[in-house]
Amino acid sequence: MSSREAQKIAKEQGVDLVEIAGNADPPVVKIIDWGKYQYQKMKEEAKNRKKAREKQSELKTMKVGLKISDNDLQIKVRKIRSFLEDGDRVKIMIIFRGREMAHKELGQTMLDKVVTLISENNEIIVEGKPQFAGRNLSVSVRRKT
Repeated sequence: MSSREAQKIAKEQGVDLVEIAGNADPPVVKIIDWGKYQYQKMKEEAKNRKKAREKQSELKTMKVGLKISDNDLQIKVRKIRSFLEDGDRVKIMIIFRGREMAHKELGQTMLDKVVTLISENNEIIVEGKPQFAGRNLSVSVRRKT
């Protein structure tokens, strides 16, 4: 259709005539409500940004004491596995209370025990070496991609 006819139809309907592909021969235009089009485009971009944010992995923290019972440890390991399955990174912290600081090797064995329990079914990567920060021994783990 000619450009004059398209402009006339757009004016009658009270909408805009928008050029879609100007390099084409003949140029391609569309009769749309420009304000509505911009609004929908803005909403779609916001939705895409939200999805991108959701896909980023979070850093979850799981604190474990040295005197934890086996059942409680199994519950924490199950929770860590669910975090890893969701794509999150998990920081495992061994908490030392009182005189437990004198036995740092017990904290290292507890950390090794937790990591082996987690990696039974999942393939995980331990990020860096275990580090002491105050009264905590911590290490980050994530799932292999």
